[in-house]
Amino acid sequence: MDLASLEILVAAVEEKSLSRAAERVHLVTSAASKRISELERRLGTTLLLRHGRGVEPTPAGVVLYQQARVILRNVAQARDLLATYSSGGVPSIRLVANSSTVLQFLPKEISSFARKMPGARVDLLEAFSYDVAPMVADGQADIGIYHAEHPASGVISMPYRRDRIGLVVPVGHPLSRRKNLRFNDALDYDFLGNFPRHSLDEFLTLAGATITRPVRVRAQVSNPEARCAMVREGLGLAVMPEGIARNYVGRMGLVVVPLSDPWAERHLFVCVRDPQALSPQVKALLEHLLPS
Repeated sequence: MDLASLEILVAAVEEKSLSRAAERVHLVTSAASKRISELERRLGTTLLLRHGRGVEPTPAGVVLYQQARVILRNVAQARDLLATYSSGGVPSIRLVANSSTVLQFLPKEISSFARKMPGARVDLLEAFSYDVAPMVADGQADIGIYHAEHPASGVISMPYRRDRIGLVVPVGHPLSRRKNLRFNDALDYDFLGNFPRHSLDEFLTLAGATITRPVRVRAQVSNPEARCAMVREGLGLAVMPEGIARNYVGRMGLVVVPLSDPWAERHLFVCVRDPQALSPQVKALLEHLLPS
């Protein structure tokens, strides 16, 4: 018995049709029918009864269908487990996170984890926050970190950290001496994107009624260092996480002014698909990331 034939049998029993089963496993109907016939020939018993309305399993077909489901599920679990290893057999953990987490927190987190578990390897992928949870739910990553107002659906999320959004201005700017301010108070000046949630439209949805006038965006700049360099040259102000901005303010002659808007404090979550199904290496990294 081969896995492909078992997969076709399972699909045929569940779909009650060879044509729909063939479509489900991406084969033409004649090829799927031939695979079932060959399986029946090798086993010496009829598995499916064919009739005008479709197919139905014989008692032998029911028994094999039940066992085939278990076999295919075990194979899928084995594949998922082996996906956590590199081509050289070294344990590999797939971690996906939004850019502000990658820049602010993960270098130290991954470095300290590597010292605790030198045999493990972390493959880090950067993605937008709204893509992180779906990637974990689909099995494209073992652990995800994202920011949101509420935990995402489809995954198990746990609090990770909080960060704050600040306003980056040049030294000597009229706003540079403020201890804090609302974003609305800075709207007399030009801005440089990228904003929280990245696009201006998404940011305006986030900020809601706290913004009462149009935001003038002079340029869209995703790279934080380039954005800070443009702030230094007087091309506009920037909104970014305070922890990222502090990497550049000292050497570029900039100031980070805290924003007092409610949306300026962000909640970061770490998520997994199923905490009970994690490999030992993934579970160790998850425990390392969670606040003690």
